[in-house]
Amino acid sequence: MLRFGLRLLVTALAVLLFAYLFRSLIEVDAFLSALLFALLVGLLNAFLRPVILLLTLPLTIIPLGLFTLVVNALIFWLASLFPVGVAVRGFAGAFVAALAVSVVSFVASRMLE
Repeated sequence: MLRFGLRLLVTALAVLLFAYLFRSLIEVDAFLSALLFALLVGLLNAFLRPVILLLTLPLTIIPLGLFTLVVNALIFWLASLFPVGVAVRGFAGAFVAALAVSVVSFVASRMLE
């Protein structure tokens, strides 16, 4: 449970950092909004992402897994549609933000192990 909380906190901080660095792509109202958004992204990643990856399996296999980046951006964009105080501008913003947040979350998870 502690690991989950730390990963959630790191993801929320990554969203806040990215929103601060790239204000034209993503806006976050407050830290609580970023925390709720991180929780929503985690829930969508747990339940919706496997279904999308299964449905798009041929598109994932042919480019050697690069389509997974598009699926991550789609999940990030879908999470921004919920009214939690985070706004993402377009699919390009979701793609870049999802990539940056994924890298930060990956590094943080390796450090927590």
